[in-house]
Amino acid sequence: MQSFNPMWNKLYHSNEININIITLFISKPMVSINAMHMKYLISFLIILIPSITFYSCNEVDKTNNSKKNSDMNIIFLHHSTGNNIWNGTKRTFFIKAITRVSKKLAQKLTKDPQLPIFMNNYNSENNTNYKITEQAFPKRAPYGWNNYPYDYYNIWVKNAGSEPFMEEPTLEILAKEYQVIIFKHCYPASNIKADLDSADINSPEKTLANYKLQYNALKEKMHQFPDTKFVLFTGAVQVKYYLSEEEALRAKQFHNWIINEWSEADDNIFLWDLYALQTEGGLYFKDDYALTPHNSHPGGNFSIKTSKLFFNRTIDIIENNGNNTKLTGESLN
Repeated sequence: MQSFNPMWNKLYHSNEININIITLFISKPMVSINAMHMKYLISFLIILIPSITFYSCNEVDKTNNSKKNSDMNIIFLHHSTGNNIWNGTKRTFFIKAITRVSKKLAQKLTKDPQLPIFMNNYNSENNTNYKITEQAFPKRAPYGWNNYPYDYYNIWVKNAGSEPFMEEPTLEILAKEYQVIIFKHCYPASNIKADLDSADINSPEKTLANYKLQYNALKEKMHQFPDTKFVLFTGAVQVKYYLSEEEALRAKQFHNWIINEWSEADDNIFLWDLYALQTEGGLYFKDDYALTPHNSHPGGNFSIKTSKLFFNRTIDIIENNGNNTKLTGESLN
């Protein structure tokens, strides 16, 4: 049992389950598991999922309760790319196999997310009390799995107020709980089409003209919460396989506009330049950094690297208004 992933030990002590069947599979390489063994493993995992869910809910409750006593409450709103950076780890072959059965179960069997660990270590070393939590935004239902410029505009500007919009929190709600709000777009935001005859702030069409109107409205809205710091990811861009050259050039143009024109000095909105880390001056997410040349999610090594840089940038924004780091999170010293 001592060689198990720590999460197995958590499950063993927190749920009265028979761990022997797990020993059967973990004690040998995945490549040696035959079809019958895999069938048994999948069946067992399906039975195990309710126990994991119960355990997970308890963990979420602890996180939510802990932020009430924090000196600085931080929320990270994201989807899958953000999840890779939040975790900051590589996925083993075994975890990849489990993911096909249950993504939630796979998350529980991997190493603990690195960003909260970085934060806890920093608190211990610097006598601070910063608490960071994460949330899928927007959820798959009822709003839909869309977090593009239009969607932030739609939820936070067009439908602003003290009540949630389609079960999603507005800035009026979030700013009451969190002093730092971090948000990003999924990589399909880089599929930017040619401008239409006229720009429309209320259109979900992904064009540069629409994006700029929506971003300007978002900036004006965020300025209404001067005591809240906002951190926006640039990017994310896709691998070359999924992005035409015309779309990639528009994505780069939008990135440059954000940094050189949209972003203002001495306000409450800050940037973390994921795009620059992904492209290193090019047009596409580098294949070597992606999960695969045909998958635009961050790969393991890139997730590990950027998780730490993202943390560095966040701390610098909290304590120094971002003056001691580059937009990528690398130190200026």
